[in-house]
Amino acid sequence: MDKDVRDRLENFVTQTMERLQVPGVALGITDHGDEYTAAFGITSVDNPLPVTTTTLFQIGSTTKTFTATLLMKLVERGEVDLDAPVRKYLPGFAVQSDEDAARARVIDCVSHVGGWVGDYFRDTGRGDDALQKYVERMARLPQLTPCGEVFSYNNAAFSVAGRIIEVVTGEPFETAMRSMLLEPLGLKNTFFCQDDLVTYRVASGHIVMPDGPKVARPWRLSVSASPAGGLASDVHDQLAYARFHMGDGTAQDGTRVLNQATLDRMKQPVHEAGSMCDEVGISWLLRDVGGVRLVEHGGSTNGQMAAFSTIPSRQFALTVLTNANRGSELHSLVRQWILANIAGITPSPRPAIELASERLHEYAGSYGNPDAHTDLRLINGQLTLQTLAGPGALSDGALVPPPYDPVPVDFYAEDRVIVTAAPYGGARGEFLRDSEGRIARFRWGGRINPPLAQPDSGGG
Repeated sequence: MDKDVRDRLENFVTQTMERLQVPGVALGITDHGDEYTAAFGITSVDNPLPVTTTTLFQIGSTTKTFTATLLMKLVERGEVDLDAPVRKYLPGFAVQSDEDAARARVIDCVSHVGGWVGDYFRDTGRGDDALQKYVERMARLPQLTPCGEVFSYNNAAFSVAGRIIEVVTGEPFETAMRSMLLEPLGLKNTFFCQDDLVTYRVASGHIVMPDGPKVARPWRLSVSASPAGGLASDVHDQLAYARFHMGDGTAQDGTRVLNQATLDRMKQPVHEAGSMCDEVGISWLLRDVGGVRLVEHGGSTNGQMAAFSTIPSRQFALTVLTNANRGSELHSLVRQWILANIAGITPSPRPAIELASERLHEYAGSYGNPDAHTDLRLINGQLTLQTLAGPGALSDGALVPPPYDPVPVDFYAEDRVIVTAAPYGGARGEFLRDSEGRIARFRWGGRINPPLAQPDSGGG
């Protein structure tokens, strides 16, 4: 990378960190095999150590792509059929809707179209039976949409996929992941278990409060969430993983881990998404920016936010690991800077369309559930959006970040909106209608959110 570009990038990162109060960042870029990594800030405000390029951060839901990759290895071996019902491998699989549980296929679990409530976080212990117990408890989950029909981001479905891997391999999920994927890929700094992590330099998550960032606790995720978001990693391993997925299916030592056709299949669209991304593949979130296809994921845990983007057609990838809840805003801005200034990719503008004020009232209201919901209100004739978390969305004793102020949203197409200001600048939402043409759901953050209240003008 040219020194001038590198200096400008590093200045942009440090300035953005300071403005958003993100204590630490690790950054990696690979461009046709050339690797650039950098580290900034500290691991923890309570026990400050310099972040290095080998500091371990939680990568959250980027883990889902590892789970899907391992599952595809079993598909290649003929041990799993993506189109088979989940009940072929988990005969007792159940959610509240028996019809949908019976219809659910393996591929539905790794493409976010299960349709049942996806943000179901229950700690079922640290034993080898944690995933089994978790999947059994899913029997109480309500069905939001018919299985296989609508994209709605689903953490619980990936725990189902993890349990399928356990049943097929006869090993605990984390053991199978280590022996069948992490070790063959040479990812020596990628771990699930705290017992593995304790001897390494590890970033603590932070919640940015009015008086500055505070360490977020607890750090550990439950074993039941491992397939959905349990990995910690460093930027070097993340770039090696990116090169594997953009390559021909071989590891760095030449060992074949997956066939090229399997990697390509994972990047092919399975369903339209409409929010969070354009389409979803087999775990991968797919979107087009400036006419170029990005194959991406990212993750969020308690105070740690990660971004992971690949451009297979350019053999270009980047990862941004952060240790604060405002890291999502930081990695979005840094990713945009890198794409524009290094990869030469800039998004095409989405022209706003004007709606009459009487039509805007139709969209105003609260969507979600009592523990986490999104308010859409009209303020001085402008439709605004605000997300709010309730006590049930947080662990006992967890810090509650102050809510962001309402931000303006514009319509760029019928029933589709885009946020035009920080911290969600560029994020899209979509209103879904029922058979009679009434608004029935608001898809935001990739999730299907039912209305909680009648539309409310919120002050004109």
